[in-house]
Amino acid sequence: MISPLQQDLEDLATLLERAKVESLTHLNALDQLPTKSTYSPKLSGNQLPNQGVGTLRAVDEFNERLRQVIVASAGPRYWGYVIGGTTPASIVGDWLATAFDQCTFATAGQGDISANIEIETIQLLRQLFNLPDTYQGGFVSGATMSNFTCLAVARQWAGQQLGVDISNDGMVPGITVLSAEPHASAVKSLAMLGIGRNNVVRINHVEGNREAMDISDLEAKLQALNGQPVILISSGGTVNTVDFDDMISIGKLKEIYTFWWHVDGAFGGFAACSPTYRHLLAGWENADSITIDCHKWLNVPYDSAIFFTHTRHRQLHIETLQPLNSPYLGDLLSHVNYQTLVPESSRRLRALPAWFSLIAYGKEGYQTIIETNIRLAKSFGTMLAGSDHFELLAPVRLNTVCFSLKESEAEPERVKTFLSTLNDTGLVFMTITVYKGRTGIRAAFSNWRTTDTDVRMVFDKMQEISYPSLKPAS
Repeated sequence: MISPLQQDLEDLATLLERAKVESLTHLNALDQLPTKSTYSPKLSGNQLPNQGVGTLRAVDEFNERLRQVIVASAGPRYWGYVIGGTTPASIVGDWLATAFDQCTFATAGQGDISANIEIETIQLLRQLFNLPDTYQGGFVSGATMSNFTCLAVARQWAGQQLGVDISNDGMVPGITVLSAEPHASAVKSLAMLGIGRNNVVRINHVEGNREAMDISDLEAKLQALNGQPVILISSGGTVNTVDFDDMISIGKLKEIYTFWWHVDGAFGGFAACSPTYRHLLAGWENADSITIDCHKWLNVPYDSAIFFTHTRHRQLHIETLQPLNSPYLGDLLSHVNYQTLVPESSRRLRALPAWFSLIAYGKEGYQTIIETNIRLAKSFGTMLAGSDHFELLAPVRLNTVCFSLKESEAEPERVKTFLSTLNDTGLVFMTITVYKGRTGIRAAFSNWRTTDTDVRMVFDKMQEISYPSLKPAS
């Protein structure tokens, strides 16, 4: 009797054709698929088969029992968390990455050397972001691991200032972290690195409706620390309002004071793709490290992010992440090897979806995606600002809209109930937030599929839910 595995090998072309059909069925329906699932799968009753049923029957069972949990998170009206879609080219690249199944870390040797593709992709991304070639980079799973990688090297740098090799000898006191509005992923990274969530010294915000750091307060804190090792986490786009720290002024302070400067540009970094908005990042090319999340605005499949660290820190980077006692890995220092540059030793060829999308659509393609999303966000903001029932909590600076019900209507529970009712329609998905003490709603535009029709459709539904008498005419 032929085994299911052997049968699947013989039927591989049929299986891949079925996968194509299933994929196209989903992708072609993204505009209509709901952003919420009401299905509760029965997980506990299923038993691991002894013999196995083969892939075709597994697909059938998946469709019968589990497919209903899949929502249109890659669709045009999924506006929560800054989740991009997937370009056609990136899907092709991702399929091929799976088929090729490389464990990507080496650029030379007798085994896999697919890291050369990663090196080229990082070069293309530097060009997309107008960054100099004085940055090395690599792919990790997401913004959390990008921040983790950059801050791990920053920690090693800070230890060096204290005369300690932290990677070998462990964490020591005496390291200060400064930030005005750190993202949760950066704070989580500080926890994992042993620095601690509660050890971030907050910098005051600029006065007014801003989240950017007050540069004068930053300088005062640097002066007070009197040479103590400092890691500065600055925002290349805050979560709620996409506010940018003053990179030029930070760069000038770096000429006077010694500190590690990390820029969290997970999605705001893509402002560099647009001649209209790249001034928001002016000066970031002087940072020590940068985080970019590719499965956000690059519109490549999960999971994908990159880090950039300045090449002057290459030795520190290697000291931080190189594996020891693994002679089978060979000489890791003689050429670029991601065993010495990223936390994961086992890693798929994440660069390939990005490479395909960058080559397929180029600078102009990504400029169009970025500028279209920003225009749509501003259009949505204009609709809200002109409404009698909603208000903006902050200006729409880039691609995120932070708003609430009118102040007279905006009790926290009412806002939450409104958003829950809206999300329950399955037409759109947004997330709750708190901004300057007020409960609000956050809509993030980062999907290449989103159109003006989507924005109008959602706004009309919002009016209908909050005030039934304003239901638009059919």
